[in-house]
Amino acid sequence: MKNAQHSARRQVNRLLRGGATLLAVGLVLTACGSSGPTAAKTGGDIIFAEGPGAAPNYIFPYMGCSFFSVSNINQFQFMMYRPLYWFGLGSSTAVQYPLSPATAPVFSDSNKTITITMRGWKFSNGQVVDAKSVMFYLNMYKADPGSYCGYNAGFGIPDQLTNATSSGNTLTLSFKKAVSPNWILYNYLSELSPMPQAWDRTSLSAAAGSGSCASGAYGAASTATSCKAVEAFLDGLAGKTSTYTGSLWQVVDGPFKLTSFDSLGNATFVPNPTYSGPQKALVSRVLLRAYTTTTAEENDLYSNHLTIGFVDPNVLPGPAASLGTVGPNVAQLRTNYTLMTGTPWSFNYAPINFSSKDPKAAELRPLYVRQALQESIDQLGLVKAVDKNYGIPTCSPIPPNTPVSISANIPCAYPYNPTGAKALLTAHGWSIKGGVQTCERPGSSKTECGSGIAQGATLSFSMIWSTGSPALDTTLATEMSSWKAIGINFSSSKSSFNNVISQCNGGTFQLCMWGAGWIYAPDYYPSGETLFTPGGSFNPGSYKSTEMDNLVLQSVTQNVPLTAYGTYAAQQLPVIWEPNTTATAEFSVKLKGVMPLNPLQNFMPEYMHF
Repeated sequence: MKNAQHSARRQVNRLLRGGATLLAVGLVLTACGSSGPTAAKTGGDIIFAEGPGAAPNYIFPYMGCSFFSVSNINQFQFMMYRPLYWFGLGSSTAVQYPLSPATAPVFSDSNKTITITMRGWKFSNGQVVDAKSVMFYLNMYKADPGSYCGYNAGFGIPDQLTNATSSGNTLTLSFKKAVSPNWILYNYLSELSPMPQAWDRTSLSAAAGSGSCASGAYGAASTATSCKAVEAFLDGLAGKTSTYTGSLWQVVDGPFKLTSFDSLGNATFVPNPTYSGPQKALVSRVLLRAYTTTTAEENDLYSNHLTIGFVDPNVLPGPAASLGTVGPNVAQLRTNYTLMTGTPWSFNYAPINFSSKDPKAAELRPLYVRQALQESIDQLGLVKAVDKNYGIPTCSPIPPNTPVSISANIPCAYPYNPTGAKALLTAHGWSIKGGVQTCERPGSSKTECGSGIAQGATLSFSMIWSTGSPALDTTLATEMSSWKAIGINFSSSKSSFNNVISQCNGGTFQLCMWGAGWIYAPDYYPSGETLFTPGGSFNPGSYKSTEMDNLVLQSVTQNVPLTAYGTYAAQQLPVIWEPNTTATAEFSVKLKGVMPLNPLQNFMPEYMHF
């Protein structure tokens, strides 16, 4: 979500960033040659379907977690505003230096100093994308770190950054102690977004640069004061979609400019003729189309009104043979569309509310209760029956196909075992009364209900999830039926993806699920400081564990694999692991130049043509 894709928005798509939109998929360049994009016919419109209820609703790249989703970042902001380093091409999640405004960072002083050289690309108003453009972002981050979803207290940038200076195209960063190069590149330098001087102001009538945020000394009190005022102004505009086509947001350094945006989330982009990157747009326009349900979007596919769309797995006539392959397409779509899929750099989960403010938190704190919930989920069965093999079970926060150099494979700690789940509750002093598990042996011993759980307490919980996907509805209805069979009851409520993202932090729910899980973007290294530490920017359930903190710290400071961290997370159930659905994307047979294999879900229409 971090996608989810913070605090919901520091708060929560990402979908995840957590993670991600519900059915999004990345696009990547195919092999270039005489028939590749450079020799392609120009012109035409790409019409792209947004995720149900997940229309873009925030334009400023410095954002909290309630807006930190694929629909806002990867498929909207990135078209206009490019991050310092671009990640993802083909099936790789690696950094792509030719697509980045800066050359590779140079580490020195035992990895305590980083020197970054900007390429000298241009914003659309002629300003150079230089080191000062990055200082603008760094100064704002230092002034108000808690307002950005990528902030993890005590980790990386800005907390470990002692100083930052700029001179022309050279940026120098100094850290308190040595940092792991891959970790700092993939999880922190990746999130820096150069910003134009035109944004450095506190009102539309003020002069560009008058806000003095970009020009201030890093860490100075006066810089913090200036940057907070600029941030307040930009944040106020960024949440008002009516401002998106105003002159301020038209200063871009990406391949496209936004020319229209309506209250529903429909958007129109045209090529940015001054884009400095290696691939100029070949099409005339890119149109994003907003939907509230998959059914409405699928109707537009049946009418051949979309270039790129998505189908819910439940409408497909047959299953895929295995992960990453495709089965038969819908008969009505076969003439005009090709069905494609990919493997995500993500995992899926339902956060658990451990907050002391939640009245039911005590009943969820004992590991055996969470184990009973997890063992009642038939992930393989759901992937086959509901997702038609367009998915994979989740057993830990380590994504599928993670290289062994990052982490060994993490086995499922609690495979499907509903009989064992029910017996586990009985062994801890619960019995079913009136259809619900009721505590009969309060106390803290191994055969009692657990600390803080009163006699007569029941395993009755609430869950909120996002509307719009029949497959998600079926998955959660099946899970709640399985839980009910062992005496754990759930009431439920549903809302739009964007609303669920905003409500998942600090509410009175016990489980929440926006359906898209967590994609590791724009923090690409799958470590856990964001998700499972008390200072993590996206820890909506307020989970905390000293052992987890130690394992996360080791993984990001000692450059050790993530195996121990992933194994502990699998065993301790800080969340409920859920089946991770892969995209089922429909591409017009007329569209050339791309394949939907990128695990980061980046939308790169500059590489597409007809």
